[in-house]
Amino acid sequence: MAQQPKKTAPRKTSVPKKMIEKRTTTRKAAASSAVKAAPKPVVVTETTATGGGQELRKKELIDTVTERSGVKRREVKPVVEAMLAVLGQALADSREMNLQPLGKVKINRRKDLQSGTVLIAKVRQSEKKPEDQDPLAEAAE
Repeated sequence: MAQQPKKTAPRKTSVPKKMIEKRTTTRKAAASSAVKAAPKPVVVTETTATGGGQELRKKELIDTVTERSGVKRREVKPVVEAMLAVLGQALADSREMNLQPLGKVKINRRKDLQSGTVLIAKVRQSEKKPEDQDPLAEAAE
């Protein structure tokens, strides 16, 4: 005959009722303080179009610089082309650029393809307007 295992009664814990109530109260307090400490969610209702606007071409850039500066087009064109070459090389080298009022440009990711290189960049513009940042205005006073 096989021996049957002895049946034992479940153990009784000797934790006082006050301790159990204290643990429960502490857990509830911790949970409520965590909820109070969590930042409230912000609902963003404004949407901004990205990439859906009209493309700025080099010819339009040269024409706009000519209008704003009052300098002749034949003098503006080599300067704009040189500037674009410098900016293109800086992007190719993955250099960070801080060019106000354009903003701070930082390359996040880079992927080389057969047809060229894809750069994912972050541009951060400050809220200040260029007129507010004129250092000569303060010096003249």
